[in-house]
Amino acid sequence: MKSLDAAIVGKVAAFALALVVLAGALGPATAGEVRFGKNVRVGGHDFSNQTFDSRHRARIYLYNQKPRNEGCVWRKDGHGGRVKVCHLQRK
Repeated sequence: MKSLDAAIVGKVAAFALALVVLAGALGPATAGEVRFGKNVRVGGHDFSNQTFDSRHRARIYLYNQKPRNEGCVWRKDGHGGRVKVCHLQRK
């Protein structure tokens, strides 16, 4: 019976270790910051020297035809941050 208990403890320990490794791998990816440098253009619009993080985010939609509401606007995200919503035409 002791060998069965040791096998169960070993499987639980391996599962816990896998969860810790997975959480460590996903953690830094979600807490990031993007800084655009010089001469960065998206859909023909200049995004140079802009920084986006968890409080200042961006949603950029690219269209093949001319979008109905072309351009960018800052909107509240409901959690104390801002979102730059851009509807741009591909070049």
